[in-house]
Amino acid sequence: MANFNTHLSVAIAASAGVALVAVNINIMTITDAPWMIVFGAIGGMLPDIDSGNSTPIKLFFTTLALIALLTVVNVFKNGYQPYIVLLMAGAAYIVVRYALLSLFDRFTSHRGIFHSILTATFFCLLMVCIGCYLLHWDILHSWLSGFFIGFGFIVHLLLDELYSVDLSNKRMKKSFGTALKLYSYNNKITSALMLAVTVGLAWITPQPQPLIKAWQAQAIPHLLAVKSIITAPIVKKTNQK
Repeated sequence: MANFNTHLSVAIAASAGVALVAVNINIMTITDAPWMIVFGAIGGMLPDIDSGNSTPIKLFFTTLALIALLTVVNVFKNGYQPYIVLLMAGAAYIVVRYALLSLFDRFTSHRGIFHSILTATFFCLLMVCIGCYLLHWDILHSWLSGFFIGFGFIVHLLLDELYSVDLSNKRMKKSFGTALKLYSYNNKITSALMLAVTVGLAWITPQPQPLIKAWQAQAIPHLLAVKSIITAPIVKKTNQK
């Protein structure tokens, strides 16, 4: 299994490549690229949040705890004394960072539901909704951020499967097939819950028409141009015959 640094490096490299292609075909600007690479890197770490002692899960719940802390301060700062607000914010941080993490670790298993295409779709749609409804980004950039989260997530799963192949002994390890799967085959209840949440997100997620239109307007002409360059010599030889 690939370690944290490998997953992070590959996710960044793959996301950088896709971002450069997107910039080249004018789907996004060069100033958007660094942010999308960051989202790809985040997506590349997300599958391992189901591993109790991993760096991704610690970063994930620390981030959630900080968000909870800031939310408490923002909501209650005008209604209570400062020391009470600080106590409430500290309590919120501890509950999320430690109690919620412990509960999450108890009910999840490594390479379970979080190593699946279903969960990749969930995080993709979640990022789109966060970008659109909470950060008030336009729909195109919300979908781009969601796409890169999902892309980085899938890169992680593919890398895990690649590490499940022992090329020296030409055999498959026991872990092969446990990373890249549609859903958790061993826990149908968890898969059903994740499916329900994902469908709910899909219901409220804005339609991706801006991204589709950008693809049709920019990417397809570039692909057709590349196709014509590749096929030109073949057509020339055919005509000469």
